[in-house]
Amino acid sequence: MPDSPAETVDEPSVDPALDASVGAGLDALDTPVGSATDGPGRTRRILRQVLPPVVVLVVVVVIWQALWAAAIWPEYKLPAPAAVGDEIWSRVLDGEFFGFLWVSVHRAVIGFAIAIVVAVPLGLLIASFGLVRRGIGPIVSGLQSLPSVAWVPAAILWFGLTDASIYFVVLLGAVPSIANGLVSGMDQIPPILPRVGKVLGAGRLASARHILLPAALPGFLGGLKQGWAFSWRSLMAAELIATSPQLGVGLGQFLQNGMSLSDMSMVMAAIILILFVGIGIELAVFRPLERTVLRARGLTGAF
Repeated sequence: MPDSPAETVDEPSVDPALDASVGAGLDALDTPVGSATDGPGRTRRILRQVLPPVVVLVVVVVIWQALWAAAIWPEYKLPAPAAVGDEIWSRVLDGEFFGFLWVSVHRAVIGFAIAIVVAVPLGLLIASFGLVRRGIGPIVSGLQSLPSVAWVPAAILWFGLTDASIYFVVLLGAVPSIANGLVSGMDQIPPILPRVGKVLGAGRLASARHILLPAALPGFLGGLKQGWAFSWRSLMAAELIATSPQLGVGLGQFLQNGMSLSDMSMVMAAIILILFVGIGIELAVFRPLERTVLRARGLTGAF
């Protein structure tokens, strides 16, 4: 029987308009929404970030003013917002505010940096070795839940009224949070990543530096934020109790002076300054860092 001629199969034709449409759609997926160069879009984002806290602050001040005007509490218990504002402004004009700020912030930064140096190897050990996790992990978690103010009397007895006492309290407040944040971030790393590093010949140190730490960065960043919050709170607790002329006057000491003088305006001014410093560090340091890390991973929805 003679062979039949080979059948020719025609390839389906592609509509050029459809192809261009698909390409444009893929390009749109790769394009960040609201680019930083988009002036009006950037302005709207800034307004969305700035206006809500400003509105809340105005509402709080209005409620505060209304409570003061109603005279529900005596003046020495609830001063007027204007009196507290005058107290803060007078400290700014005479330069005392900047002295308070320098004493407290530089201590917090130094203590936080030392805490990172201590907490990163500790977190790596806990996350990498099951025996270390079972032995040290519960202790680190327990230290994280222990109020830092509990360490102040012991620190004073051990180190005296010196900067070492304050740094000791700051370290014990920040190290557990940073270490636990790193452990939490490493626990969320896909198991295939360390295996790939091992296949490629990476040792423990190289694997930790080039694979584990970058992959655990989002969780680690959360631990850093919490560690800073704990270090700032620990510093204020230490400055409230450990008072000495050799230690200088920080924001905690300023708050303690207001309590000693029964000056509620000074107490409220100190509380507001402590709060504003904490918010300022969050907005100036951790918020841009978090935004950069999340954008590098394509997670921009929160911003």
